[in-house]
Amino acid sequence: MRAVCVAWLFLAVALISGCAGRPAGQKAATTSITIAVVPKAVAFDFWLSVKAGAEKAGKETGAAIIWRGPSDERDITGQIAMLENFINSRVDAMVMAACDSQALTPIVRKAREAKIPVITIDSGVDDPSVPFVATDNIKGARIAAQTLVKLIGGKGEVGLIPFVAGAATSTMREKGFKDELKKYPKVKLASVLYSESDAAKGMAVTENMLTSIPDLAGIFAANEPGAIGAARAIEQRGLAGKVKLVAFDAAGSEIDALKRGTIQALIVQNPFKMGYEGVRAAVKAVHGEKVPRYTDTGVAVVTKENLNTPEIKSLLGR
Repeated sequence: MRAVCVAWLFLAVALISGCAGRPAGQKAATTSITIAVVPKAVAFDFWLSVKAGAEKAGKETGAAIIWRGPSDERDITGQIAMLENFINSRVDAMVMAACDSQALTPIVRKAREAKIPVITIDSGVDDPSVPFVATDNIKGARIAAQTLVKLIGGKGEVGLIPFVAGAATSTMREKGFKDELKKYPKVKLASVLYSESDAAKGMAVTENMLTSIPDLAGIFAANEPGAIGAARAIEQRGLAGKVKLVAFDAAGSEIDALKRGTIQALIVQNPFKMGYEGVRAAVKAVHGEKVPRYTDTGVAVVTKENLNTPEIKSLLGR
C-alpha cells in the first residue's frame, strides 16, 4: 500500500513539474488553438478561396478555425461587433481583413492588449506593427495601369472603378493606378467612380462612364464585383473588345468574361495563400514565435493567351 502511495506521489510531482516547465502563456502541445478568421465579407469567390486556405492551414496545424464575417464589405460596425465578441470569448488569435483601415485599428489594439495576437490579411489597419499578409496592392495596380495602357495603344481616356472609400486595399489600388498613369502623358484618367463592392453598382457607374465619355478607351475595375458590373455594362452596349477592361481577381464570372473577350486581362491575387499564411502566422504568434511584419502573396497577369498554361492553371486551382 505504501509503495502505491509513493508511486502516486512521484506521478503528481512529475505532472506539476511538467506544467511549471512550460513558459507562461505558451499552449500545451495537446491544447487545441482556436483562431477566428474574419474576412471583409463572406460572399464572393475571393473570400471563399481565403476560407479554403485558412481551413487547410488549420488542419495542418491542428487549429480550430471559426469563419465569420459581414455579408457586406461596407458593414464596418458589424465587423467590429464580431471582433469584440471574439475578444470577449477569448479566442487564441484572430486573422482578419479590415473593412476600414482606420475604424478597425482600435479594436485590433484592444485584442492585442488582451494578449490575443492579430494577423491582418488582404486589407490591413493603420498600425504598421500588426503583421500583414497580402498582395502588394500598389504594385498590382501599377501593373494593371501598364497593362491597360498597352491595350489602348498608349493614348486615350480611361476610367477607374475602386470599391470602398477608406478600405486600405481599395485606397492602395487607386493610388497605384493613378501614380503609374502619370508616366503616360497621352493617357487621361477621365473618371473615378466607386462600385461599393456591389456588382449592380459597378454596372451603374460603368454605364455612367460610357455615357459621359463617348470615346472611353478603357477601364480598370479594382475588384471582383466592380469587374462583374463593368463587364455586364460593356456587353449590353455591344462594346466588348472596343472598351478595354482590366480587372483585379479571378472569379468564375470574370474568367468567363475573359474567355468571351469582354475582359482583356485579370490581375490575379492568391487569396488561398492569404488565408493559409494568415492562419499559420497566427499559430506561430500564439506559440510566441516571431512573425514577419509583411508577407507578399504575389500577383500574376492572366490573359486569354496564358489562361491554360500550367502556372496559371495552378494559381486558379483549375
